[in-house]
Amino acid sequence: MTTKDLSKIKLLVLDVDGVLTDGGIIIHSDGTESKRFNVIDGHRIKMWQRAGGTVAIVSGRETPATTIRAQQLGIAHVIQGCLKKLPAFEALLSQTELTPEEVACVGDDVMDIPLIRRAGLGVAVANAPDELKKYADLVTLRKGGEGAVGEVIEYILKNNNKWDALMERYQV
Repeated sequence: MTTKDLSKIKLLVLDVDGVLTDGGIIIHSDGTESKRFNVIDGHRIKMWQRAGGTVAIVSGRETPATTIRAQQLGIAHVIQGCLKKLPAFEALLSQTELTPEEVACVGDDVMDIPLIRRAGLGVAVANAPDELKKYADLVTLRKGGEGAVGEVIEYILKNNNKWDALMERYQV
């Protein structure tokens, strides 16, 4: 639970490895790699977008799998190979004309600390180290790659009274 004003959140900034995935990387003998993305996280991202929210990926690693998944989900802002995430975050703010208070960031490791501290809502996944969790406004119950992103999206949407309207399409 957080006391932050969630009605201001317009942009969701996500790390990939350890947030959208469980952090495992499968490297094949030909040098290509695979990642396992959570389908419920993907569906919640689409719901977030239908509610008017925007999504960005800021990842320290650059992989084709991330590019493909972002395209599948219609994520317009994708920054990969970003070892210093705060300058990328500031560039996103400028590009989207948003303030830090209008952004929620979800991270899983110490390199996400600057974003978690700067964002209006800083979120650490359940399996993040204590060094990150101590700066987070919210710590998920679910681990990265196991529905943590979906949990954050549901939390924001429900606290903004947008969840029920999104659920109408699923009612019989």
